Amino acid sequence: MPAMRLTARQLNRATLDRQLLLRRERLTVPDAVRRITALQAQEPASPYLALWSRLEAFDAAELDAAYASGAIVKASLMRITLHAVHAADYPVYHAAMVRTLRQARLGDPRFTRGGLSIPEADALLPEVLAFLDEPRTRVEAEAWLDGRLPDGASHPAFWAMRTYAPFHHAPVGGPWSFGPKAAFTAAPGTLPAEEREASITSLARRYLAGFGPASAADLSQFTLLQRGVARDALAALGNEVVLHEGPDGSPLYDVAGAAIPADDTPAPPRLLPMWDSTLLAYADRSRVIPPDYRKHVTRMNGDVLPTLLVDGEVAGVWRTVEGGIEATAFHQLPDDTWAGLAGEAAELVAFLAEREPAVYRRYGHWWAKLPATEVRVLPG
Repeated sequence: MPAMRLTARQLNRATLDRQLLLRRERLTVPDAVRRITALQAQEPASPYLALWSRLEAFDAAELDAAYASGAIVKASLMRITLHAVHAADYPVYHAAMVRTLRQARLGDPRFTRGGLSIPEADALLPEVLAFLDEPRTRVEAEAWLDGRLPDGASHPAFWAMRTYAPFHHAPVGGPWSFGPKAAFTAAPGTLPAEEREASITSLARRYLAGFGPASAADLSQFTLLQRGVARDALAALGNEVVLHEGPDGSPLYDVAGAAIPADDTPAPPRLLPMWDSTLLAYADRSRVIPPDYRKHVTRMNGDVLPTLLVDGEVAGVWRTVEGGIEATAFHQLPDDTWAGLAGEAAELVAFLAEREPAVYRRYGHWWAKLPATEVRVLPG
């Protein structure tokens, strides 16, 4: 595909296409997760709801099984937060992110107050990984560290390690495979430090496949890699990428040969989970979130509410209530759009029924602070 000047709507449709939001597709869970790069997962239900919104006839048991078998793993990665990723991608993503993860934790007072130096933590890590050859809770890991570290050092040490070290979160059960008490296990197949630069380039390639066309600033936002590091990684892709122009003429990288849907491609309504990656993958989030709505959807503490996606853009938020899904629209929606949302809501209520009918309930306090042009309860 030759380079082209892209409209804002083409960028929106490209994102929806890469993220499987133009149409539900029939894919296995591992194949779907690879296609969409990564699923933000600090709220255990969110990867399940993300796949429900993207896959035809998605069965939550398929993700249960993928977690249990290790085909999909959950770990601290991009943006220093939890993501569910394909097991084959984890070593590359971790190698690309480990310096950022270390800087975020080893310079933090919550680590340094324990009195352990960085070289001491590094020297201890092989023993910790050997101990985590089977799943261990934080309490178990800290009790084990108590016998090896000065008083008061075990909690700060493991607080840092559980973010930057090559640990997976082990499934512990519950409706979404992971409960409030995490268990950790050593990740197999990690890459040596000398492969970091190549890993960052590989992460950039995978990012463009899932979210392109995009800029170095977008890649930096998605990962929290420094802007210059992101720029160098995209440049290192060479002829694997093509350079388009954004609506304002700015350069946007994309995988060579990747399709760009027409700007009049229909986009069906969707109910997206909390922290859906589509809303977090760009420096300029207006690709999917109208600027006036961003502060309503992304709260000051970082919570990103479950959203209504209408014609490819955020139009409001949703939550579970008695009797169905309460949809809060930030602007007037036509009747046919409400009908489409009602169909999605009925399917979502059925999907949640056997798992957690009141999913995300603890975030309900935000609704008192939201504007509401129109609110409807869409029955299950």
